[in-house]
Amino acid sequence: MFGRRLTWALVALAAAAVAECALALWSLRVAERQVLRGRVAADIQLGFAQLAADKQRLRLWAAQRQFDAGAEPRELLALAGSMRGTLDRLDALAAQAVAVDDRPPARARQLQRRDALAVLRSSVDTLVPQLGGMPAAPGAANPAAAWAAASERFAVAHGRDLRQLLAESIAREDEAVREKRVDTDRAMARMRTLWLAGAATLGALALALALYFARALRRPLAALGEAAVALQRGELGHRIQLQGSDEFALLAGSVNAMAEELSRHRERDAQRRHVLEQQVAERTRELSQALQASQAAEERRRRLFADISHELRTPTTVIRGEAEVTLRGRDKPVDEYQGTLRRIADTAGQLGKVIDDLLTVARHDIDAMDIRRVPLDLAQPLAQAVEQAQALAAAHGVRLAPAELPPRALPLQGDAQRLRQLLVVLLDNAVRYSHPGGTVRVAVEVPGGAPARAEVRIEDEGIGLAPDDLAHAFEQRWRSERARRHRPDGSGLGLAIALALARGHDGDIRLAPRDGGGTVATVVLPLTQESS
Repeated sequence: MFGRRLTWALVALAAAAVAECALALWSLRVAERQVLRGRVAADIQLGFAQLAADKQRLRLWAAQRQFDAGAEPRELLALAGSMRGTLDRLDALAAQAVAVDDRPPARARQLQRRDALAVLRSSVDTLVPQLGGMPAAPGAANPAAAWAAASERFAVAHGRDLRQLLAESIAREDEAVREKRVDTDRAMARMRTLWLAGAATLGALALALALYFARALRRPLAALGEAAVALQRGELGHRIQLQGSDEFALLAGSVNAMAEELSRHRERDAQRRHVLEQQVAERTRELSQALQASQAAEERRRRLFADISHELRTPTTVIRGEAEVTLRGRDKPVDEYQGTLRRIADTAGQLGKVIDDLLTVARHDIDAMDIRRVPLDLAQPLAQAVEQAQALAAAHGVRLAPAELPPRALPLQGDAQRLRQLLVVLLDNAVRYSHPGGTVRVAVEVPGGAPARAEVRIEDEGIGLAPDDLAHAFEQRWRSERARRHRPDGSGLGLAIALALARGHDGDIRLAPRDGGGTVATVVLPLTQESS
């Protein structure tokens, strides 16, 4: 698998990089150790040279003291402190030298160094008190003998020549410094060789892997790129010809499968587009029919307002005529005035009904959504509608039975005034199209199932509806032949208004003939969840 080969190649590169890092860390440690060795050796050499210089200054102070040339005691103390400090630093550096270089030559050199430091420390500890108590002798009989005696104190300690000891120590440390420099140069040469070898190995490995993967990737990448360009041009029939079981072959198979799926999708899209075009054509026909229906409705509305205008002119003409006739001539009997006023009142009632129909139609057309729905109980507007219709029923000699309600509440979201208006329209129709002595019944049922709904049934024993009339009952200004014979003064607007109000409450109205004569109007209204 190509992924496995790539993984091994990356592992090899990572291992080479880790080895290079390890080599760098080792080289850094070696360099630090060599630098530290050289620094310690140089510091020791410098310390012995400092001791030699301080010893020479101390000897000069002793000469000045012996010949009373102005030697100050504090200078002696300062020189003694400087020499002891130098000896302390040399002791510490000697210990550090053993820690950084414990090879046999270094250990032998360390023994010689410690022996020299012990002799020098003992010499300083002995010489300083002697010099401090040495009297001045400016007039000595034999100055040469006095100087020789003073020099003896600085030259010999514990039977050893201090000058030779310091010279040997300085020479020994100088040799150590040269050895450390040689060791450092050798170490740097080795590290440089190792670094070059490691860098060359890493570079060769990276170059070999780059060449290998460049050759291995060229053909599959070219095939995949060619396929991508073909798919971009829409050539879904193009297929990638890659054999094997590596990742590129699997990817080629996936791309081929994708192209096949896209081809099938294109065919399905073409079929769907054809179906959609057919549906658009069908919807266009429906919209054309709806437009024609709308134009027809507009034409009916214009005719409606023309008819209503005519009906408004007729009663107003009658009222004016009655009034003019009554006012013309001499005073008339009271009965004649009462008769005139009664005719005027009847005509005014008819005029008010026509005006109410006109206002209702106007509201329905303009403010169709002006239904303010709030939580209420359907029983309340139903009771108000039945009470309002009682007077009309009594005037027509029709009995309006009390509403039959279920034992539970009928909560819904609705406009109480609009619901009362809806129910009054249906009750008005039921009363007006009933025969004298007939009965109008109102009942409310809550059938089971979801969603919860209430059905208000209004039954009358009147003229009824023919089966062919049911399809046109809710059209504005439409009245059946039976209705026109029974009540010539109707406007044909009531059921259209009632249906608009019911649908404004997400409900509906159903009309059906009643067994035995009459009509059953059923108002279906959705109830809220509280009723369940």
